[in-house]
Amino acid sequence: MERLQKALDLARAERDGKFLASAARPTEPAARANMQDTQVLSRTRVVDTEPSVLRANGVMPADASGPAGHSFKMLRTQVLQRLRQRGWNTLALISPTPKDGKTFTAINLAIAIAGDTNHTTLLVDFDLRNPCVHRRFGIEPEIGVEQCLRGEAGVSEALVNPQGYPKLVLLPARNSVSNSSDLLSSERTRRVIREIKERYPNRVVLFDLPPVLGADDALAFAPQVDAGLVVVGEEHTRREDLQRCFEIMHAIPIIGTVLNGSRTDTSRAYVY
Repeated sequence: MERLQKALDLARAERDGKFLASAARPTEPAARANMQDTQVLSRTRVVDTEPSVLRANGVMPADASGPAGHSFKMLRTQVLQRLRQRGWNTLALISPTPKDGKTFTAINLAIAIAGDTNHTTLLVDFDLRNPCVHRRFGIEPEIGVEQCLRGEAGVSEALVNPQGYPKLVLLPARNSVSNSSDLLSSERTRRVIREIKERYPNRVVLFDLPPVLGADDALAFAPQVDAGLVVVGEEHTRREDLQRCFEIMHAIPIIGTVLNGSRTDTSRAYVY
């Protein structure tokens, strides 16, 4: 743990040296933006969810209550502040290796952001090698995002709104994809990203990407996202893997590092 904490502290110091303050970009009035996203949510297919399945899979309620709720609200506030400073609205959730808690963090951060008065959230499952966002919610999508990226279906056909989460939309993957990095770096994917990024000004789009060290998917997709958030697991992520992750993803701004599964004071769970 001490070695991992030192690596996190070093990464934070280097990042803060590069992360200069800037003025916030003016946005459209919240009332107009909220009306636009309310309209798209009203057209999105609602899918049933089972509370016992959500609890078993660590998915928070829509009001972000429960033991993890406070921590994810704290993370939400820090993330939104960093994004707002630069007028950004897309964020990739990445981790060095599997089982660091990346998808768990992506889902619950999306829920926490959707609970904010001024925002809605779109969570996109781009872990095309091992898609599991839909399984965490206990749903079986009829159309997957991989079909949208191939031009076989429109994005609006694949969007789903989990029952009980009125401001959260999922763009789930349905099946694993063998040529996932090629698909994520394609021109069609770039068009899809522009579509979901620019349509609603108060929407935050989160991308759950594959682990950085296991494949080139995250690296291939990185140019299309505003920033990244790195998830590391306490007593799981090795220091050298974390350092290598930062080296590989150096081309995109990393706005923070989440220490998942921390047994220490929750105030240390999020290192910026």
